[in-house]
Amino acid sequence: MRGARRVALATLSLAAAVGCRSHDPLAELQLGELTTYWIVDSPQQGQNYIAPVVRFRLKNVSKQTLSSVQARARFPAPNQEDVWGSIQEQVSTWRMPIRPGEDRLVTVRSAGRYHSTADPPDILRSPAFKDPAVEVWVRIGASSWAMLGQGKVERRIGAPDMQPLGTP
Repeated sequence: MRGARRVALATLSLAAAVGCRSHDPLAELQLGELTTYWIVDSPQQGQNYIAPVVRFRLKNVSKQTLSSVQARARFPAPNQEDVWGSIQEQVSTWRMPIRPGEDRLVTVRSAGRYHSTADPPDILRSPAFKDPAVEVWVRIGASSWAMLGQGKVERRIGAPDMQPLGTP
């Protein structure tokens, strides 16, 4: 009876150790095709709103299936005093994991926005406009957040591969 109990405890300990494996996002994920742009939010009370967006591909370069990957972005202004965070995105779940070698298209938008009575393209042309940068952060499960990439937010409304409105 004691031998069976020891085997059961050893098996449970091993299963717990495997299940609680720590992840390293910098080693297990690869960032590609980073694109930045601005989106137009709905006008409110005579004000037009624009928010920065980052879009990228996130590839699983590990040998493990990743079932809990999250991404977020940080949008610091050039003076670093103004920093906008983003809405956190769930990239994978246990129902839709990222298998080894697979990638996902991820879009993360800022929670902060510029606003003005000017038309959105004119907001980007304003002399008072400050170009933010972007930092892409990811984590796997309960791992620490890791910065996977960074860039500058381009001064353009809409994704580069998007057709302008009214164009057939």
